[in-house]
Amino acid sequence: MDSIRVFIVDDHPMILQGLAAMIAAERGLELVGQASDGAEALQVLPRVAPDVVLLDLMMPRLDGISAIARLRPLLPATRFVILTSLLDPAEVRRAIDAGAS
Repeated sequence: MDSIRVFIVDDHPMILQGLAAMIAAERGLELVGQASDGAEALQVLPRVAPDVVLLDLMMPRLDGISAIARLRPLLPATRFVILTSLLDPAEVRRAIDAGAS
């Protein structure tokens, strides 16, 4: 079985490092990269083409929803999963409408 290739996008270094460590320790998952905001992700993700992108909703320069909206056409086979502590139904709806899984 091939590993699921995962890319992480989060502006909080502790969250980024923690998720990276968890993914690296999990059998069947392969960490293929990380970015500290949506703008950086836009530059790197099309070249990496991961299976799954875990990304923060609220980030500087380019938030998670805007990043998904711009990346979805470039990476149609990639699943985008939002990480957030926000429970605003309108933001959840915006994320799903942008292409979050």
